[in-house]
Amino acid sequence: MTRLVVASIGPASSVQDGGRHGAQRYGLTPSGAMDRLALATANALVGNAAFAAAVEIGPFGAAFTAREGAVRVALSGAARSADVAGRAAAFDTSMTIAEGETLTLGFAKGGAFSYLAIEGGITGEPMFGSLAVNARAGLGSPYQRPLQAGDELPAQAASDAPEQRIEVPQATGGPIRVLFGPQDDEFAEESKKLFLDSEWKISPTSDRMGYRLEGPAIKHLHGHNIVSDGTVNGSIQVPGNGAPIVLMPDRGTTGGYPKIATVISADLGRLAQITAGTGFRFKAIGMAEAQRELKEFAQLLRSLPDHLRAIDSMELNVDALHDANVAGHAVSAVDAETWHPPV
Repeated sequence: MTRLVVASIGPASSVQDGGRHGAQRYGLTPSGAMDRLALATANALVGNAAFAAAVEIGPFGAAFTAREGAVRVALSGAARSADVAGRAAAFDTSMTIAEGETLTLGFAKGGAFSYLAIEGGITGEPMFGSLAVNARAGLGSPYQRPLQAGDELPAQAASDAPEQRIEVPQATGGPIRVLFGPQDDEFAEESKKLFLDSEWKISPTSDRMGYRLEGPAIKHLHGHNIVSDGTVNGSIQVPGNGAPIVLMPDRGTTGGYPKIATVISADLGRLAQITAGTGFRFKAIGMAEAQRELKEFAQLLRSLPDHLRAIDSMELNVDALHDANVAGHAVSAVDAETWHPPV
């Protein structure tokens, strides 16, 4: 069987899909991709369902080798250097890795997570309806842990479909939008204003379970313990030390700290891509706006196949470029006789 073999990979890289849903009442965390738009974009490029399982690659580099045949893949998400057997590879395009060739990826730049989708998807045994890895819970397939060098991902042989590129509207910058609540009444107005007016940074100790925020301490009105209740992706808990924690896909399903606000679904992927030490702010919006943004985000996900474009083949002869005078008439800054073209 055709395989994509992990030649090397850093920590925080695993198989993720759209997550497992419908069982949080039993304590089953959803997991799934940190950046759902990037996952769906990579999958669209190779003809997969939007939330099919792919490789979520953390901030460090990685390399993948095709074995027993060619493998067609696509990259999206946080940009990084990429090449296939020394040939530059672009993000937001599909590409075919020939038998024996290696796709090599550098460190992430301007983001935290990239997604490598494989044509036909990743084969595995769904656990509660998903292949998404949650190492703490021992869930996931084909490996119930982060990926390691030597792991093999079964793949279908590359089709002869034309390679494609995609143009996705870039996410707007600006503050991460939140809805106050559900326990914002546990905080004074001064504390909520401090929360919105402050610059925050993500701690290097953050992970897929939660993003710990560095900034001013947010004080509680009545102490930091509440009766445990349900959480969602983007819940912002404030524990006893006053340092907020944004809950991410591997979060616990319940929590006993007051939640001052919740990151709106449309902005959660943007938050996930903020690198440790990068400053950002929050902005409070209303429920109607949050719902409108979610509908627009869902429409964008559905419309991704409409953004696909065929790649026009254009092979560059580098040797010929070296011999060509592509700059026109050359001059020397220290030779005045070359400053004027010959007559």
